[in-house]
Amino acid sequence: MKEEILHTARLAVGYNKKPLIRDIEISIRPGQILTLIGPNGAGKSTILKSITRQLEPISGTVYLGKQSIHQLNERDFAQTVSVMMTGWAEPELMRCEEVVESGRFPYTGRLGILSAHDHKQVREAMELVHVTELAARDFNCISDGQRQRVMLARAICQEPDILVLDEPTSFLDIRHKLELLSILKDLVRRKNLAVIMSLHELDLAQKISDHVLCIRDDHVDRYGTPEEVFTDDYIRTLYRVDRGSYTGLYGSLELDAPQGKPQVFVIGGDGTGIPVYRRLQRLGIPFAAGILHENDVDYPVANALACQVITECAFEPITDTTVQHAQEVLCRCKKVICCLERFGTMNQGNRQLMELARQRSMLVSKDEIRSSDINCT
Repeated sequence: MKEEILHTARLAVGYNKKPLIRDIEISIRPGQILTLIGPNGAGKSTILKSITRQLEPISGTVYLGKQSIHQLNERDFAQTVSVMMTGWAEPELMRCEEVVESGRFPYTGRLGILSAHDHKQVREAMELVHVTELAARDFNCISDGQRQRVMLARAICQEPDILVLDEPTSFLDIRHKLELLSILKDLVRRKNLAVIMSLHELDLAQKISDHVLCIRDDHVDRYGTPEEVFTDDYIRTLYRVDRGSYTGLYGSLELDAPQGKPQVFVIGGDGTGIPVYRRLQRLGIPFAAGILHENDVDYPVANALACQVITECAFEPITDTTVQHAQEVLCRCKKVICCLERFGTMNQGNRQLMELARQRSMLVSKDEIRSSDINCT
């Protein structure tokens, strides 16, 4: 088994000699990604600053291998740990390429003259995060997202064993978020790098992390794998969620369900109902959903947004009893939307619902539904 490259011993961190978080036990091995999550102000950045010597710990010790980080000189520490924190310096009149080149200073002499190898590392790092075209641009004249990628290139070209990132996906659009996380995964695999970072995007943290450290109040509340951490109940507790919902299975958030008796019945399944559920939620129209098998991809979203869900056991044919119950609910609604175009042998109950809605002239398309057309009281 690989040895721990970084670990802490009863670490307490804070400001002005006042502990903010106590008894922090962190360990990470080469080839792993550890992600810190928790509410705003919980202390994630404070922990990262304390393990990178930007803040003095209140108590306890941070070890790189078997050596305390405070026993390492600046050069040795910089060759081992590379840091990208939230926010960045405002270098005067520096081109983006020069900002990235500053990541090589732990390897240059006192004059900071870059060798051919240094230039090669800079070039490869910029290519890796797709900022080569920014090389000649003034760092202060590019977008926040572009700056974030330039600073990541700077951290990468430092050739560390440990990469510490504070909210690295801040300011990035969805394309560059995915690219950045793919780059990190590739670095971890190819260079056996250890990554410690904080993230607010729970869906991304769930997908990229090997281990997750959860901060709540003044302590580490949970430390485990994504499968152990990202459960519906625990995330609601960690973030004190009292509005909307979180579905750990997909890492998705949903807003509050519309209140009141169901006005629309949605016949869905196999993912077809999800856009309709969310549209009705945006319009503030309470609705019922069914008949859904409990393992259907529609079910978690329907369960979060519908005021009533008619279900059937997974892998079982829809029973007459379930169909009768769904028909009773449907008949109390004003409109019916059928999202299905085909009905399998296990799903004939929903065909019966559609035919009933057609007989009663209740069937409409999702685009025909307007909140002004339906009295939701």
